[in-house]
Amino acid sequence: MKPVSVLLAKNPLPLCSVSPDETVFSALQLLAQREVGALVVMEEDVLVGVMSERDYTRKVALQGKSSKDTLVRSIMTPNVLVVTPQTGTRMCMAIMREKKIRHLPVVDGTRVVGMISIRDIMDDLIEEHEFTISQLESYINS
Repeated sequence: MKPVSVLLAKNPLPLCSVSPDETVFSALQLLAQREVGALVVMEEDVLVGVMSERDYTRKVALQGKSSKDTLVRSIMTPNVLVVTPQTGTRMCMAIMREKKIRHLPVVDGTRVVGMISIRDIMDDLIEEHEFTISQLESYINS
């Protein structure tokens, strides 16, 4: 079981964050620009929530609201579950499965150091399985 820090080191993208007082439209632009599905919501360097495409879909689009008039604060998910850089990837997967979420902010003390997604976890598991398969094939063929 790998720690989350290994996944963050493989893909060292800058953390995508948004203020709770920005419009949902500007947050959506950032999601599209960075090609990510969620943003951490930060207020004065403090994690106050997460805003995802799912939040937008359910709390703006389906309710007929305007993303240009709605603030991130009104649709974000507050009281976010977080993991540490030492948390194992299997534990992250269990949390995501149990809570039906796709993103977990990674917090070291009080500082947000990244975010991992279910895709990050799945890519890592596939890589692990492919390595194991190649090792077994090599063993069988030798």
